[in-house]
Amino acid sequence: MIILLIGTGAREHALARALSLDPAVTQLHAAPGNPGIATLSTVDGAPVTMHGVDALDPVAVASLAAAVKADLVVVGPEAPLVAGVADAVRGTGIPVFGPSGKAAMLEGSKAFAKEVMAAANVPTAEPRVCRTSAELEDALDAFGAPHVVKDDGLAAGKGVVVTSDRKEALAHGEAIIDAGGVVVIEDFLDGPEVSLFCLCDGETVVPLQPAQDFKRALDADQGPNTGGMGAYSPLPWAPADLVDEVVRDVAQPTVDEMARRGTPFIGVLYCGLALTSKGTRVVEFNARFGDPETQVVLARLATPLAGVLLAAAEGRLAELPPLEWRDDAAVTVVVAAQNYPDTPRKGDPITGIEAAEQVDTVHVLHAGTATDHTGTLLSNGGRVLSVTALGATLAEARERAYQGVDSIVLPGSHHRTDIAAKAAEEASA
Repeated sequence: MIILLIGTGAREHALARALSLDPAVTQLHAAPGNPGIATLSTVDGAPVTMHGVDALDPVAVASLAAAVKADLVVVGPEAPLVAGVADAVRGTGIPVFGPSGKAAMLEGSKAFAKEVMAAANVPTAEPRVCRTSAELEDALDAFGAPHVVKDDGLAAGKGVVVTSDRKEALAHGEAIIDAGGVVVIEDFLDGPEVSLFCLCDGETVVPLQPAQDFKRALDADQGPNTGGMGAYSPLPWAPADLVDEVVRDVAQPTVDEMARRGTPFIGVLYCGLALTSKGTRVVEFNARFGDPETQVVLARLATPLAGVLLAAAEGRLAELPPLEWRDDAAVTVVVAAQNYPDTPRKGDPITGIEAAEQVDTVHVLHAGTATDHTGTLLSNGGRVLSVTALGATLAEARERAYQGVDSIVLPGSHHRTDIAAKAAEEASA
């Protein structure tokens, strides 16, 4: 198989790594990729080919897919999906793992997602859509604290504020409205959050293993919201029937509703869930793999990835045997740049990745990196690296991940020290 992967972050590096380990993959292309992806090679030694194509340009991506004779195009980030990249590639007859622009509106508009959930009877928080400051204030008063204020559109995982401070909630909402956006106010959902990726081919749903990520920048869930500071899988505390419940009550009804509307969903339906005192509720949908949960979920997947994604793209998921999973636990810790998530500093040198990867169960995934004219690796974003480790237990995976983090030198960087700590302690007990 010849595969073209679209994207540039740690999620795409995790996908590229999994695809490069698949014996069926003979060529792997990335656009635009990143310095970490550029170091990969397929099982038979073919290096990954990098292409400087604009991932948001549907015509350019479709032309590239045809030029490299791709058997499958995998679109990683949400912005190209909403921009219609998958539509353009499908128009050339090449299979695509990723929803159409219309189907990707499950992530592109939270109001649209709520509408679909209501039609499909999917359990979620009650929403109110606000387009003016007056509507915003009324909604905040009606729902009360804690306030959940969301940007209706794409915000790279940082468009949500959850706070008991009404002034902070109002300021966040007004900033969105002032920028021409729409605000969604919701009920606060108590209980732990879980991420479950479901592979979809327009009809069939195949779940992966659940994971949990950590959104706040600082230990003990303090500090500002981020795109995610770490994740782990499996979840020893989760109900045994959680995955079956989510497929039955959330993913399958949503996929069925999208098909009924004539916009079949093909790709990953990311189900962000809250296990509340009143039952499982959907916090949000995304239309792609989540970051940093992808890093731990794919590290545990034993089934070769390429054939599964191609089956989804071609409507053949029902034909596949059950996915196989490693017994190992996985933990990933994000190393972030100084001042992330506000105004992250760029251009700092990064060293120590080779030392971190001396343990064969540890791998480092690039998110916000670049190289200068001398080949020196530099920070080039907020979340710079994801250090991912496998272990027989969560405690062991966690220890190995943090050993890897300690090997990396990035001036001014920061990371959370409590990723998976509670779960590992409870599992050991």
